[in-house]
Amino acid sequence: MRAIIAFLLFLFLTTTTSITATAHESSKCKAWLVQSIPTDMPQLPPVPGLLSTADVLQWLAGNSSKSLDIIAQYWQLVPSLSDPRSGDYGYSDEKLQQFGANEGLKVYKALESAANRKLPIRLLQHSGVYPDYTEEPSNLASGRPNVKNVTLLLSDWWGSGVVHAKVWISDSRDVYIGSANNDWKSLTQVKEVGIYLAGCSDIAKKVEIYYDNLWKLAHLDVSAYTRSVWDSQWQINRKVPCWSHYVNPKDRCRSPLPKCMEVAHISGYPVLSDPFMFHIPIETPGVNDSFFHPQPSYLSFAPPELLFGKYYTDEQAWVDTIKSVGNGGTVRINTMDWLGQSGYTKETVYWPSLSSAISEVVFSKSAKIQILVAKWAHFINNTDQYLKSLLYSNTLCSSSKYNHCSGKVEIKYYIVPGYNSTGPAALNGTATGNMYPGYTRVNHGKYAVSDTRAHISTSNLVWDYFYTTAGVSFGTYQPAIVSQLQEIFNADWNSPYAVPVEPMEEGHACSS
Repeated sequence: MRAIIAFLLFLFLTTTTSITATAHESSKCKAWLVQSIPTDMPQLPPVPGLLSTADVLQWLAGNSSKSLDIIAQYWQLVPSLSDPRSGDYGYSDEKLQQFGANEGLKVYKALESAANRKLPIRLLQHSGVYPDYTEEPSNLASGRPNVKNVTLLLSDWWGSGVVHAKVWISDSRDVYIGSANNDWKSLTQVKEVGIYLAGCSDIAKKVEIYYDNLWKLAHLDVSAYTRSVWDSQWQINRKVPCWSHYVNPKDRCRSPLPKCMEVAHISGYPVLSDPFMFHIPIETPGVNDSFFHPQPSYLSFAPPELLFGKYYTDEQAWVDTIKSVGNGGTVRINTMDWLGQSGYTKETVYWPSLSSAISEVVFSKSAKIQILVAKWAHFINNTDQYLKSLLYSNTLCSSSKYNHCSGKVEIKYYIVPGYNSTGPAALNGTATGNMYPGYTRVNHGKYAVSDTRAHISTSNLVWDYFYTTAGVSFGTYQPAIVSQLQEIFNADWNSPYAVPVEPMEEGHACSS
């Protein structure tokens, strides 16, 4: 009932904003946290005031009047039932209805209607996933000059990496940033978290600049703008854009991007002591205790070479969110993947950035760190070792008489029921016994929230997502958003779907 009331409130407010677009109150920035919850999770307590991802994306597609820009890793809003290579194959129409597949179809139809009414639309994505790749955005652009469609391969620029950001920008004033792919399963079979900012033109226009930078990359001659360098920060040879700070100044080219960051070269990327903050009031209609006074908010981006102005790298924004915790406070971190290294580069990078930040606040501020990591069908095998090494901070915390440390790290795996029964329902004419389509039943959200600051991201916690992969995050000190994001985390953390990760056995900390 509360969810229905929240959605009706959302429709009323956004409709009012649309009708009074020229009025003074239309400039007010409003924010809602957005979530997808998989079906068949009856023991997950609801968090009031949230919007569903499907409703927000359908709204953005259906109500844009001037422009719509979308960044996606891949598309599959329409189920692929007839292709035996698809993870959707073999399920009945009745079963798809139970899975909520119609929600993706509604979003696609809303996009199709927007394209037919001659709305200027730009679609930018990675090459997609097997077997459909970029079929849906190609179909939307086919025969419609108002729809532009681009596929960007970041591996051509960085040697690895993908367009992983999930962003919708409407009319240069409304924006969705979150973990949900343009996939029907992301709406009803995968757990997602994002934020919808309405009437926030200052923020939307900055995200638009990042979008323009990606769009420009897709139209440049890669061979003329890349260099192979020795990266002294991460101790590997790698490919980077020629304007990268990893290229020595005498060899560095002038960036062809309209707006990019200009800072003196140092080893590694520059850390900002005063990153740009939006000091604008953000109203939160979905939360009763809305705060109308301006609170600092920010955007962060990856890879670093696509930054502009004085904006955070996404890595620094995550680290600073962890370090924003007060003495004795709690940091809550939610991610699909956690790995203290690279995952997709030819040479392996050891990556201690987040682990170090966590250990620092456990020691210096006696902070509690709670981390939720997804356990699912495509779980990264050596995740467990990295998580247990992080738990060893608890042993180190009390290892010396000189320590005045009472902090603690707690880690749980989040297990969506049915995660180990996903895939096509039939294979080579034989029933597989799978209960859900492929690549579903996973906690896919990426966010962190301290007692003062919320950070909502599109990046998994692996080195590649910060240095070779396109990602966008929004963060804020707005108390209502911080509080509600804590509620989302706590509902998951305290649910029966979260299972503690056990620390390594004593005496085996250094075993091979």
